[in-house]
Amino acid sequence: MKKLFLFCAALFGASLTGSAQQVASCCARPAATEVFAMLASNKDFSGGHEAPLPYEYLGEGSMIEFKTPDGKSGRGFEIKSAKPSNKYLFVIHEWWGLNDYIKKEAASYAADLPGVNIIALDLYDGQLATTADEAGKLMQAVNTERAQAIIKGAQAYAGPKAQFASVGWCFGGGWSLQAALLGGKQTVGCVMYYGMPEKDVNRLKTLNSDVLGIFASQEKWISPEVVAQFQKDMAAAGKKLTVRSYDADHAFANPSNPKYNKEFAADAHKLAVKYLRDRFKLKS
Repeated sequence: MKKLFLFCAALFGASLTGSAQQVASCCARPAATEVFAMLASNKDFSGGHEAPLPYEYLGEGSMIEFKTPDGKSGRGFEIKSAKPSNKYLFVIHEWWGLNDYIKKEAASYAADLPGVNIIALDLYDGQLATTADEAGKLMQAVNTERAQAIIKGAQAYAGPKAQFASVGWCFGGGWSLQAALLGGKQTVGCVMYYGMPEKDVNRLKTLNSDVLGIFASQEKWISPEVVAQFQKDMAAAGKKLTVRSYDADHAFANPSNPKYNKEFAADAHKLAVKYLRDRFKLKS
């Protein structure tokens, strides 16, 4: 498996213009999230992510720990609903990790979705990156089984009667879709920002909800071709996918990225909030 991973990573480095979809098809069957992680080996991709500016979140919420099915414990940042609720939104970080910017995003969703508990998951087990090089190493070091265990642990923490939805960006965009798949019948919604789609149609058939995919038409990683294939795969699985593509580049919704587009980011957030309000059936 290690040789396979290095082989795929070399292919990414050898072709700066090749799409992730092409690479995925030439490698045996790495997970979709692993395919995305390989992009960290590409200097073009890493170079497009400026280090986050210093920021300290001082709002509501607290860190929590929960048991995970692999016998360990997981971490997350939780903002509880003011009233008891069985509705949970899992927020999944970018390749930087669960930093204060993600806590701020969690707080934004908490304000927009009253009656919903927000948990920003930590798929890096407490590690944070402040440079693109560090972020790439952390993203590539994520073990698929461990990340799945963290998500399952958070879902168990929410309880057997909970309703789940998820949202994530970049690295977290792909994992948002994986969280929706892992949530089974308790999943009611999924928002993924320019994350790697699941390519296994049989897995997509198990989705219990539709998906809102927010993408960037100028991106060459999660490219329009990758998105088009995702649309075909979701149709083949009999699942609904709503795509909103902006005339922007990867990470356009990240204010610390040089490609940030304030107008598009605000519009995408508004769209995501409306989608989530509808899926949680929140009153206006």
